Amino acid sequence: MNLTEIYIQEVTRRLPEKNREDIALELRSTIGDMLPDDYNEDDVKDVLEKLGNPAALASGYRDQPMHLIGPRYFDVYISLLKMIIPIAAVVAVISMIAEYFIGFAGEEAILNVVITIISEGIWRIIEVGINVFFWLTLVFAIIERTDKGKEQYPLSASLKKWTPEDLKTVIYIPKKKAITKLEVFGYLMWTAIWATFYFYANHLLGVYEGGGDGLRFVMPAFNQDVLLRYWPIVLVVIALEIGLGLYKLLKGQWTKKVAIFHTIVELFATVVSIVIVSNPNLMNQEFITYMSHLFSTSTKQFEIWIVGGVIIIFVVYAAISIFDGFRKARIR
Repeated sequence: MNLTEIYIQEVTRRLPEKNREDIALELRSTIGDMLPDDYNEDDVKDVLEKLGNPAALASGYRDQPMHLIGPRYFDVYISLLKMIIPIAAVVAVISMIAEYFIGFAGEEAILNVVITIISEGIWRIIEVGINVFFWLTLVFAIIERTDKGKEQYPLSASLKKWTPEDLKTVIYIPKKKAITKLEVFGYLMWTAIWATFYFYANHLLGVYEGGGDGLRFVMPAFNQDVLLRYWPIVLVVIALEIGLGLYKLLKGQWTKKVAIFHTIVELFATVVSIVIVSNPNLMNQEFITYMSHLFSTSTKQFEIWIVGGVIIIFVVYAAISIFDGFRKARIR
């Protein structure tokens, strides 16, 4: 058994047909130079061990890499994945909720609605994640194989060779000051949830009764016509919250500007919420009567409790959120 010829065969079979003969001759010459004059099988094994795995040696002769995405582009590839997937997932979930409630007739049990939204939302996030992963990986795999440059150094975010000068553009972010992608995702998801409840309050918020087929919606808590009078200003709040979420994602940390933007959005949203809640015609009179009997109080007192309690919650939440934003922005 000729170990040298078998080794050469194992190397060349992994190479293009046109290059096999020349590389085989080169390997025979190299192995011959490495062997002593009076060699035996053990000497051949030592030489072949020094040359290494045939597959690894063959990869050195190939024009194309054996890996899908190599170290040159890997850091840029991972950074884009982390940035694009959360944004695409939020957009997909928001559009899914909007599509669902556009065709919602209000006859389906609330439990079924919640289960459907959660299951479809999870599936939509997985689907979007797979699509983003596939197409971004495909693009970088093509770039990896069409890059004719001989340099194999990893690229920085600017797609250039890293130098110490790049450190001047990197901002140190303390852990307690950082804004995570999960935090931004949760913030945008909350915007999608409350916006859905606002535009479909007459189907989702109110009194439910249990039955053989689950919970059944019997009485809305709010007058939808009154709620929809404020839709232009509510759309402004939604746009501001989406803009704030994307700005947080871009900055990646709490800064003075982020805290100021956050304060403006919180104050504006709180004022709008208080104006809407304070409308005396907002709540459905049947709902007020029903709940006042349930809690053994007058309709007027129940309405004052609800409105006052909601306003206090809005104000306290906004104050805590604004204070926390400036506190994090001051962290060094």
